Amino acid sequence: MNEVLKALRERRTVRNYKPDAVPQEALEQIIEAGLYAASGMGKQSAIIVAVTDKELRDKLSLSNAQIMGKGEGFDPFYGAPAVLIVLGNKKYPTYAYDGSLAMGNMMLAAHALGLGSCWVHRAKEEFETEEYKALLADLGAEGEYEGIGHLIVGYPDCEAPEAAPRKDGRVFWAK
Repeated sequence: MNEVLKALRERRTVRNYKPDAVPQEALEQIIEAGLYAASGMGKQSAIIVAVTDKELRDKLSLSNAQIMGKGEGFDPFYGAPAVLIVLGNKKYPTYAYDGSLAMGNMMLAAHALGLGSCWVHRAKEEFETEEYKALLADLGAEGEYEGIGHLIVGYPDCEAPEAAPRKDGRVFWAK
């Protein structure tokens, strides 16, 4: 079977990670995959904030948990040491789709590198706050961005789950 098609079938969400840092080179390869995602009219509206600083990672986790209505001690990032946040530039009408494609590419790239990943929501709500808008400004991101998702990345500390059977009745041919 073709390697890409095989990766599409085998990639699974991981929700339990070892604390080991992900090598910079691996993160750069994952990010590059996101930057090469298709985008509406080739505008490349998605940006990626790569977080490996533990203090900021933990702060984001706490913010995310609070948005979920969870208390301290709950880690919506499941112990993953790296968080790749995808945001879309709202001046482009396809920003949400562009960011989603970037997330998908990065999940497949992480899998191809032997790493686990999971798309964690609530980036939209986080980056609507002044605190995280200021973070973007501090990083040099100019424009109005909406958070698409957090891609948590790390070494799995669990076995990959089996794929659920694919549901019937989801393909309609118009021949």
